[in-house]
Amino acid sequence: MQHLAAHATSEGLVYFTGGVTALLLNWRASTIDIDIKMVPEQDALFRALPALKESLEINVELASPDQFIPPLPGWEERSQLISRIGMLSFYHYDFYSQALAKIERGHSRDVMDVAAMFERELIEPLRMLDYFGRIELALYRYPAIDPRAFRRAVEAAVRDRE
Repeated sequence: MQHLAAHATSEGLVYFTGGVTALLLNWRASTIDIDIKMVPEQDALFRALPALKESLEINVELASPDQFIPPLPGWEERSQLISRIGMLSFYHYDFYSQALAKIERGHSRDVMDVAAMFERELIEPLRMLDYFGRIELALYRYPAIDPRAFRRAVEAAVRDRE
């Protein structure tokens, strides 16, 4: 965060997702990459990324849930502030968006991350179903997603928490 803030040339937001959230909230000890979304995108921050990747010896990717599933209404307001450094505000990308994207992917680490979000009460089962319902009709815009299988996976994740 310090590195990016030092290179920012204007006000901006940086959203972390995936492994960074897991690390910062202490349910994982490591991550294989850093997934970020910048709003607005800044050339200066893009130029700073290679040095950051090299110094941390980790891959930095421009990735967020809204690239894999439809954006959930109100995700910006639900994103949790981590810190403000210089001109940048750093957030955890909305936990419901993260959880639904992880459920859709279905990898074992993703399943464990969703369980950790439930355990830490970052997400609630009924609200998860509600948010899924709000994006379900837009899933056709994401042809890699099987809507029925995605719904079954969300329902199973919620059922496991009831």
